[in-house]
Amino acid sequence: MDDHSKHVKFFTGSLIQIQRLQLDLNDHKIASLVKNNFQSGLRSGFYGGFPSQVELFIYQEDLEKAKPILENFRKDLGL
Repeated sequence: MDDHSKHVKFFTGSLIQIQRLQLDLNDHKIASLVKNNFQSGLRSGFYGGFPSQVELFIYQEDLEKAKPILENFRKDLGL
């Protein structure tokens, strides 16, 4: 990774799903970033979206390595 690495949206779901997927990605040494507008909105004092719309981002260069992990994750959860 360099200073010009770009994050891409990898998955959108509930916070619990995101946390589980992060664990799977961490096992393969793939860094991720969570964007939770709902929690951010609550902390700011206003309604910030839907709790089931948490977004998980990864670096673009990790995308191909992460795709099989997402496929297995979806199979495990029946998605």
